Amino acid sequence: MFTPAELLDINTLLTQESRIVILTHYNPDGDAIGSSLGLKHYLKAKGIHAEVIVPNDFPKFLKWMPESKKVIIAEYKRKLASDMIAGADVIFCLDFNSPSRIGLLGDWLVKAQGKKILIDHHQQPEKFDFVYSDTVIPATSQMIYHFIEAMNDEKLVNQDMAECLYTGIMTDTGGFRFRSTSATTHRIIANLIENGADPAMITSNTWDTNTVSRLHLLALVLGRIEVVNDGTVAVLSLTRNELKEFGFQKGDTEGFVNYGLSIGGVKMSAFFMEDLYEDFVKISFRSKDDVDVNQFSRKYFNGGGHINAAGGKSLDSLSGTIETFKNKVKEEGL
Repeated sequence: MFTPAELLDINTLLTQESRIVILTHYNPDGDAIGSSLGLKHYLKAKGIHAEVIVPNDFPKFLKWMPESKKVIIAEYKRKLASDMIAGADVIFCLDFNSPSRIGLLGDWLVKAQGKKILIDHHQQPEKFDFVYSDTVIPATSQMIYHFIEAMNDEKLVNQDMAECLYTGIMTDTGGFRFRSTSATTHRIIANLIENGADPAMITSNTWDTNTVSRLHLLALVLGRIEVVNDGTVAVLSLTRNELKEFGFQKGDTEGFVNYGLSIGGVKMSAFFMEDLYEDFVKISFRSKDDVDVNQFSRKYFNGGGHINAAGGKSLDSLSGTIETFKNKVKEEGL
């Protein structure tokens, strides 16, 4: 958490006259949107206005959250987004550890003169004016709750705030299944429920919204899932043509990588997908126990994240990338 002196400084920065923006990472997920909107609702409860800006669009299954329709999507409104970041007095940076993780917003953030406040749970954060970094906490949305606690503002938690933060924690813990989910996490979830978060409604709105295209793609992926390295590693993949054939929509492949870990004996799962428009392969890694996919991704696939959940990128072909992956897991003895 921020030091007491830093909290006082931050509190001084947060005034009704301050121009405040909240930024999160490229391809925003449930925790990115949940933490950003949760923080926005917290500031709103204090009588302070803030705008959420994301680099690119986010999945439809996250657009039920309160004020999600007001999120500024920079790929559609570049000038507005760049002007707001340049003119901001305070810039909250949520769920990313480096300007390189926020796409076109990165250059604007680096040039901005406003005070930059990082709240994030990824490893190896870069330098910001204020840094609250904790890699043990499973979701940035939980860190926002801790920030609210540290500001002695728990009494301000309302239904809108609770719904957003609950969603962020739920999605980044895999429905509270990942080992980073702690007793503290569950206590916070209980508090959010007491303040208006409805678990059944949130789960239904977020996860029970499959599109036909998603189910077609899932069937395709599961039909050819491959287990290698003596049964310890699962490989899943989709080509660009397959995405086009089944009418891929943003968010359709969310969670596909987790299916690999459901296989008995598998300790690492990797999902490879050709980008729909550009020539690169997007990679998602998940693991169990002490298999560190963060270091593996950083070492071989220009990525990073957490010990048990990370992402990467390859400029090689899909088949070449998968072949490299198989060789590297064998070399590493994973």
